[in-house]
Amino acid sequence: MKIRTAKSMAIALSISIGGYLAVCPAHAADLELSMAIKNHTFEPSVLKVPANQRIKLTVQNLDTTPEEFESHALNREKVIPGGAKAVIYIGPLKPGRYEFMGEFNPTTAKGVVVAE
Repeated sequence: MKIRTAKSMAIALSISIGGYLAVCPAHAADLELSMAIKNHTFEPSVLKVPANQRIKLTVQNLDTTPEEFESHALNREKVIPGGAKAVIYIGPLKPGRYEFMGEFNPTTAKGVVVAE
């Protein structure tokens, strides 16, 4: 009787897991992009990305001073120490333009993400 119960439980568990996998779609891999902060500017200053896809953005600060990646449009804010790098996840984004800036050098550190 114990064997039959264990077998029934295993079958029920398999059906449950199979049903869960059928209902939950697999997540596509994040698109990985990178940019640098150099001489208090973002390079590149324009990032073109596909709309409706999550982005893994790696920002390398090549300056010796810290910079803050800030974007109200993207709802992101991240301080990146000099000589360090940070990963910032953005999106999925609707088609449009999303401005960002370096809060510590706002006149030179400017950029935009363009989702198409």
